[in-house]
Amino acid sequence: MHKELLLTRAVIVSALIFILFVMMAARLYEVQIGRHEELFGKAKARYTTTVKPKGERGQIFDIGGSLLAGNQPCYGIIADPSMKTFAETESCREIAEYFAETTGCDADRVLQRLLRKTNADGRANKYAHIASMVDIGTAEKIKLHAREMKWKGISFIEETKRYYPYNELLANIIGFVNVSEGKEIPQAGIERLKDRSIRPQDGEIIVERDRKGTTFEEHVIQRSHHGNDVYLTVSQQIQMIVEEELGALVEKYKPHAAYAVMVDPHNGNIMAIAQRPTFNPNDRTTMADPDACRDKVISDAFEPGSIMKAITIAGALDFGVVGPGDRFNCESGGWFFAGKILRDAHPYGILSVTEIIQKSSNIGTAKIAVKMGEKRLHNIFKRFEFGKKTGMPIQPEATGIFRPLEKWDKLSISRFPIGQGIMVSPLQMVRAYCAIANGGKLVRIRLIDREVNPETGEVFRIPLEPAPQVFIRPDTSRKIVEMLKLVTKKGGTAERAAVKGYEVAGKTGTSQKVINGVYSETRFHASFIGFVPADDPAFVLLIMADEPQGNHYGGVVAAAPFSRIAEKVLRIMNIAPQYPDEYQSASVEESSD
Repeated sequence: MHKELLLTRAVIVSALIFILFVMMAARLYEVQIGRHEELFGKAKARYTTTVKPKGERGQIFDIGGSLLAGNQPCYGIIADPSMKTFAETESCREIAEYFAETTGCDADRVLQRLLRKTNADGRANKYAHIASMVDIGTAEKIKLHAREMKWKGISFIEETKRYYPYNELLANIIGFVNVSEGKEIPQAGIERLKDRSIRPQDGEIIVERDRKGTTFEEHVIQRSHHGNDVYLTVSQQIQMIVEEELGALVEKYKPHAAYAVMVDPHNGNIMAIAQRPTFNPNDRTTMADPDACRDKVISDAFEPGSIMKAITIAGALDFGVVGPGDRFNCESGGWFFAGKILRDAHPYGILSVTEIIQKSSNIGTAKIAVKMGEKRLHNIFKRFEFGKKTGMPIQPEATGIFRPLEKWDKLSISRFPIGQGIMVSPLQMVRAYCAIANGGKLVRIRLIDREVNPETGEVFRIPLEPAPQVFIRPDTSRKIVEMLKLVTKKGGTAERAAVKGYEVAGKTGTSQKVINGVYSETRFHASFIGFVPADDPAFVLLIMADEPQGNHYGGVVAAAPFSRIAEKVLRIMNIAPQYPDEYQSASVEESSD
């Protein structure tokens, strides 16, 4: 009996042990096999972190390597909402309001992120974005405050933010970026145009840590890469000179707007390009004026006035219609054509073609155009590609207004040649004078010289495009250049554009603005465009003021800044004077068109 009892107990115990073993085995199977992925995921979420290192946005340089747009060190701030610091709603609200006050972030948005304790998959939420692009000084103050308040779970991530070391310099061309949710969003200029090239690629790294938080392994999923650097054709040193003189013009004559464009006539490289009004991309308060942010040099068009006369007369020379010495009666300042009177600023009698350019006679130029005929005049304007884009990569680019020949009226042949009734962009006019200056090659305007991969050093050069020849006769360019030289000498309309020791070729323009369909007697565009040294030009430069006050003549408002800019630029370019001992004196008399 005793043995049977012992045996029964042994069987029961064995059965219980067996059942317990089966239950443990089943549990182990469930944990290790059935719920392996689930439990492994939870453990991994607890002891692993995904880090996304950021690449740096490509920088923008001038042609010589001077930095125009770079990256400044700063911090991004994130929080771990699962920490005790963020357990209470009132604590979260206090923290959100503090960050709104110190960084300018949205307090309500931050609060909602701190209150979100779980993700969509039910896991604990360990990431909440608070602020981006926080400058180092502000970040250090926040760190100190967080320590004093014993806030746990706030982290600082090294970032960079866009910085423009020269403030307003070239701002309308470089553009700027906005920041949203830690991402830089390009808004204008080169920043927007080349965003695909200069935008960085973020990386992804899985970091595994032990219970003490020490990293013991990293798995690189994707390495971060910096964006390409962009090198413009612009020279920072020349740009500073141009902007300084343009600023002085604006200060003196208070125009509605002013532009300056300098181009190398041999390859179309923009050496400097400036406008007023402008803005400071480091100071968003300067962007309130839409006119200041718009690329007016690129997107605006205007009636060129007398600077168009060189194109007209170059065409007449090229077709063999006139020679430099041919003479025309300028009718003592008044001439009726197609029922409308055309006037000159001063009464002239008989003038040669050369003198018509030098004195800027409207009547003389119109008579040359009438002799040339509509088809030839239309042809020469078409050869210079008025009405077409110049190659400027930043868009939208103005194409101006150039009517097809069938839409010309009886008056057109007398008005288009003197720059009335036709609209051009500043870039189109500069390009046309480049062709006059370089022997007739219509170069494409270039703004970007090359891109460079900062990690590999690989260089991607922007190739020069073929330049069509606009002149048929090989001596046309030389003839018109000789005439344009006289414009800046005694008796010409632009004596103030002369540069001591150098031959300067150029043309003044004083064009009436059209207001409500009528040419205004009080509102003008004042301009001068020229090149120097005239026979082997280093650059073509256009200066234009829209509605200058106090004086509206191109020979005064625009010619003098041209001279000052040219003198300084020739010096830094090391271009030796043609007449070292001879200094041309600038006239103190006001010149006019």
